Amino acid sequence: MNQWPRNPPTRNRSIPYAHPQQEEVYNIIPIHSLLTDHPSLRYPEVRAAAAALRVTGNLRKPPFRQWDPNNDILDWLGLLFGFQNDNVKNQREHLVLHLANSQMRLQPPPTIPDSLVPTVLRKFRKKLLQNYSSWCSYLGQKSQISLSSRRIGIGTGTGTAETMDLRRELLYVSLYLLVWGESGNLRFTPECVCYIFHHMAMELNYVLDEKMDPNTAQPFWPSVSGDCAFLKSVVMPIYNTIKTEVESSRNGTKPHSAWRNYDDINEYFWSRRCFQKLKWPIDLSCNFFATMPKDRRIGKTGFVEQRSFWNVFRSFDKVWVLLILFLQISIIVAFEGDNSNPLKALEKRDVQVKLLSVFITWSGLRVLQAVLDAGTQYSLVTRETMLLGVRMTLKFVVALTWTVVFAVFYGMIWSQKNGDGRWSDEANRRIVMFLEAGVVFVLPELLALVLFIVPWIRNTLEELNWSVLYLLTWWFHTRLFVGRALREGLVNNFKYTMFWIAVLASKFSFSYFLQIKPLVTPTKALLAANNVTYNWHEFFNNTNRIAVVLLWIPVVLIYFMDMQIWYSIFSSFVGAAIGLFSHLGEIRNIGQLRLRFQFFASAMQFNFMPEEPLLSPKLTLVKKFRDAIHRLKLRYGLGKPYNKIESSQVETTWFALIWNEIIVTFREEDLINNQELELMELPPNCWNIRVIRWPCVLLCNELLLALSQAKELANESDQSLWLKICNNEYRRCAVIEAYDSIKYLLLMIIKDHTDEYSIIENLFREIDNEIKNGKVTEVYKMTLLEKIHAKLISLVKLLMQQQRDLSEAVNILQALYELSIREFPWAKRSILQLREKGLAPRSPATDAGLLFENAIEFPDDDDAILNRQLRRLHTILTSRDSMHNVPKNIEARKRIAFFSNSLFMNMPRAPHVEKMMAFSVLTPYFDEEVIFSLMGLRSENEDGISTLFYLQRIYEDEWENFLERMRSEGIDNDDDLWNKKSRDIRLWASYRGQTLSRTVRGMMYYYRALKMLAFLDSASEMDIREGPGDTHSFGSMNLNSSLNGLHSGSRNLNRASSSISVMFKGNEYGSALMKFTYVVTCQMYGQHKAKGENRAEEILYLMKNNEALRVAYVDVVHLGRENVEYYSVLVKYDQQLRREVEIYRIQLPGPLKLGEGKPENQNHALIFTRGDAEANHFGSS
Repeated sequence: MNQWPRNPPTRNRSIPYAHPQQEEVYNIIPIHSLLTDHPSLRYPEVRAAAAALRVTGNLRKPPFRQWDPNNDILDWLGLLFGFQNDNVKNQREHLVLHLANSQMRLQPPPTIPDSLVPTVLRKFRKKLLQNYSSWCSYLGQKSQISLSSRRIGIGTGTGTAETMDLRRELLYVSLYLLVWGESGNLRFTPECVCYIFHHMAMELNYVLDEKMDPNTAQPFWPSVSGDCAFLKSVVMPIYNTIKTEVESSRNGTKPHSAWRNYDDINEYFWSRRCFQKLKWPIDLSCNFFATMPKDRRIGKTGFVEQRSFWNVFRSFDKVWVLLILFLQISIIVAFEGDNSNPLKALEKRDVQVKLLSVFITWSGLRVLQAVLDAGTQYSLVTRETMLLGVRMTLKFVVALTWTVVFAVFYGMIWSQKNGDGRWSDEANRRIVMFLEAGVVFVLPELLALVLFIVPWIRNTLEELNWSVLYLLTWWFHTRLFVGRALREGLVNNFKYTMFWIAVLASKFSFSYFLQIKPLVTPTKALLAANNVTYNWHEFFNNTNRIAVVLLWIPVVLIYFMDMQIWYSIFSSFVGAAIGLFSHLGEIRNIGQLRLRFQFFASAMQFNFMPEEPLLSPKLTLVKKFRDAIHRLKLRYGLGKPYNKIESSQVETTWFALIWNEIIVTFREEDLINNQELELMELPPNCWNIRVIRWPCVLLCNELLLALSQAKELANESDQSLWLKICNNEYRRCAVIEAYDSIKYLLLMIIKDHTDEYSIIENLFREIDNEIKNGKVTEVYKMTLLEKIHAKLISLVKLLMQQQRDLSEAVNILQALYELSIREFPWAKRSILQLREKGLAPRSPATDAGLLFENAIEFPDDDDAILNRQLRRLHTILTSRDSMHNVPKNIEARKRIAFFSNSLFMNMPRAPHVEKMMAFSVLTPYFDEEVIFSLMGLRSENEDGISTLFYLQRIYEDEWENFLERMRSEGIDNDDDLWNKKSRDIRLWASYRGQTLSRTVRGMMYYYRALKMLAFLDSASEMDIREGPGDTHSFGSMNLNSSLNGLHSGSRNLNRASSSISVMFKGNEYGSALMKFTYVVTCQMYGQHKAKGENRAEEILYLMKNNEALRVAYVDVVHLGRENVEYYSVLVKYDQQLRREVEIYRIQLPGPLKLGEGKPENQNHALIFTRGDAEANHFGSS
């Protein structure tokens, strides 16, 4: 009978199901208030999913509960089955996010984005309940998923019917998520969860179909209801059983057969006995539960581990059988054949018959296998698994019978031959009879070989849950629910077979010709030796035979072990071939990076350009072929597909934003210094430069080489000289950038509306005209470029100084004027001609010696952008080495190489961030270091070495980069460093140790990258062209929050103020949060807070500076002397409230740790992850 007692008053610590009075704290999306100004709510898919959950309609309201009109179907399920309030809230957000992300990926997009598309829900339901459906089919049970048989499409069917089906499907999905979210440790037993869901879905169907309770003749209500009823009535009994079993194991030291672990509990639900014994509501008197005595309790039902060295043979029996049989064959052939060709020995009938003895050996090995199976699995045999014992016995009897049969037949052959004195017809008939028995013996192996060759047949048979197939396969293996239909495809099987054929052919050839055959002659000689007198005492009668045994023992041992050597050899060759064809590690040094860097922008644009789906398979193949050709051109520069990309193009600026963000990250991590930053960055377009401004590290020495070519080819035409320079893309860009920079710089330092300004304008206009006409080498002396180059270097050096000498600048400009106007042209021009061309002062009274004296106006000394451009120009003008040592840091080189190689690898095209699959990262953390303390860094060990001193020696260059960064923030001495920047020192050291802060920083790069890509996906061409301005001015950079901290709703970040993040429009945060979730399972965080430990403060610091970081921990609440409750709690740092807030608090059935601590630590936080994929990261554990 279903009873619904009224709720008694609850304690303050309990978690009753009721809506909170104050404004709810949300995790990622404020679903409770869809009108909130939040970047995630701008997506209509989110609103559509949330609206679909609110369609409660005519659902029967649970009795003895106050119904809120704002409740949705998850609230209804929570009241109906007694789920916890925070479990409902958690799974509501989980479901909304999943449906919204799935609908975003829908192709083609729905015509009505504000409504939930039924096909999205159907795919999610099939994926979520796939294991449940397979479990029902495996056990022959009817699934409780009762849906309309007609297919619901977009805009099909009547509105009411479609809404009812959609709601029913949502109810099944929501029910499973609620069951899964509150199962606690039972999540390690997925088929147990299926059993629970099966019966709860059945009761849900009774309620939805408005059936009557046969016991009360009243409307049917679930058997489990009330506050925390699901946890207390369903989860806790099974949990307590697992807990009792673990406690009886003496911390896992007892034999595996003496107690049940998670897998053993789960395997109980792989047979129909669970329905007969457990029933529903759960019968606590069943021998499954720990309430029964140990001797009456059911034991293991699937697998038991017996620790023995015989497992080496039992687990690899096929390999051992192969090696032993070939050894026997090789010995027979080697002893019976001649020294030349072993195939000639096989032509002898005696040898052929002797080879038949391998069947006796083979059947004997099967006897051994049957004995080992029985010896290791005997504890599985109980009254409920008698068939397993029968099968073990029959296998032993059958194997022994085959051994006897082959031995008898083999003896009959030789007795007939010896009686006849030759191979008579009767002897041959007995051979045929032996072969017929052998064919019957190997039939199962032949069948397995056929199924291996055509794997889809075996996969299909294993997926069929027919009783006939179960009877046919019962002899060979125990029926298992897991591990079915996992065979590889035909192509992979073929490659796998060819690999092992090569390995075995090499191994057996080597063994026969170099191990076994050379021992035949000495063995025969030893056995043939008679009447040998030994000078020592003979311990055995047959000393010659003992010598033979000692001779063969090392060879046989090597024979059995050297397959691993051959496997390693062939694996290395195959791995090298795969890496070669996959283009792994092609870019290994700066030299190779220089060759490929000019293709990076096109390669990145190609990889990040979403692939449009093609409906026709033929068009899809054509598209794949074209992509392969295009990728090949990008990889090797064939046909120059990059088309000399210039800085005015969006593609180049798009790449520069990403590349500079990578370089900024290197500087934030102190992998490079400020100089290396400037050498490696891709500066934004400025000073009217017409070409892409490649990193200085690529332009080094190129201008000087161009000057040398101009001097050598001074008598050649412009075309030949320019073609020679353009053979190198970086040289071409260096020449043009230097020319445009000098032109802009000279016009910048000369006052407007002066004769000098007009002279410079006219000079460059004249040079531009000669370049356009192709007459530069005819008009100007190329040999004079070196003198002009030297003067320009002097001018740039002067402008880079803090105190600029005006008279020196005048002298340099006058010298440049003399060189450029009077000496540089081949033709000498008078002062009148120069005035006509605007290359001399307009007034004849002006003394040429006073030129530029009153026309120079130095720019501001504090102009960081100008100083940065001057340093770049000076590097281009003066660099003579190749700069192959930039960057010096090995870690930075590795990362650049990895990034560079990934651009040219064969990988799928990246979709837009909105279209990508959402994913989560889970990091288990127990009690390790979060951030190193100052005392811990300074304290010395017995050798007088402190941790900080050790790190400074190991990462010497990174420590120097750190000090340079601190000096740029105003720290001049060590005292200020320790007093004012102590946290920065701790962070620097922590990022180079095995700490949680290092792991968090690395994982948060996902979030940072997603925000950047989300901006680039939605940015207009104008946004990308404008760029962030001076991309990386580190003069005022504050990396105190160098954990990539972001303040919600604010674009003023505590990192380089000119990073790409200043271009964000706000929606990037919502996109990144919807696609990426990072949860750190700090199991002891609650205890750390209660004790006031530094770890709690440091974890709070991580949350404060990483808005996407969530921390899950286990809170232990003592309600009395013996009454203890355990809660799984999720917290975050609220940037608006500026404090830690609790998001969810879900009660657990008991203590977290039953088995191994790490997986159970992850399991309790698994319910807080989001998305289609989940990854575990163990960097801090």
